[in-house]
Amino acid sequence: MRLRILSAGAAQGVVSALAARHEFALEAQFGAVGAMQEKFDAGAPCDLIVLTRRQIDALQAAGRIGAVADLGRVRTGIAVRTGDPAPAIRDRAALASALLAAPEIYHPDATRATAGIHFAKVLAALEVAQAAAARLRPHPNGASAMRALAASAAAGAIGCTQITEIRNTPGVALVGPLPPEFELATTYSAGLCSPEGDPRRFFELLSGEASAALRSAAGFEF
Repeated sequence: MRLRILSAGAAQGVVSALAARHEFALEAQFGAVGAMQEKFDAGAPCDLIVLTRRQIDALQAAGRIGAVADLGRVRTGIAVRTGDPAPAIRDRAALASALLAAPEIYHPDATRATAGIHFAKVLAALEVAQAAAARLRPHPNGASAMRALAASAAAGAIGCTQITEIRNTPGVALVGPLPPEFELATTYSAGLCSPEGDPRRFFELLSGEASAALRSAAGFEF
């Protein structure tokens, strides 16, 4: 049986690694949470779905999924290409300077991705959105944004997305989470759509103690 999974990109590394470790065959789609919910709403076959806790709660309240479990919190962070100097991002002024100095700024969709929506708000709050506009490099999700950052030829390019997506992308390095004033910690949860067999077993592995160390190493916090 192939497990049909729709998942936030923030959980891609954990879902893929856990499936490989326990020899589950996956038919999985990963991406911005808004895009994954759209697929689910359109009737895409799904045994298990991973979205934000708020989205999962709404689906459960509507009777569209069964059991629910949290995977953990993921903070939004800043990344650079591996080997590039890490800019200071400790506070509002430092983050604004880093963004204004970067030749390219990679980020996920500002309308459907959790980190992308938040990053747009950060740019506005820092009053740098207009100055940075020509250097913004939006992508459908955080994973594709980080792959593009890794492939960039621009020295000093930076990116912003969920820390799990940064850690799961070769060629980029985590600078750190956004400064406290702009911190975003998103709880991601799994919802079970098919209650028996392999879907149930994978759901329990993904949300349980068996994968706690894997989730922690990927950037989830408990």
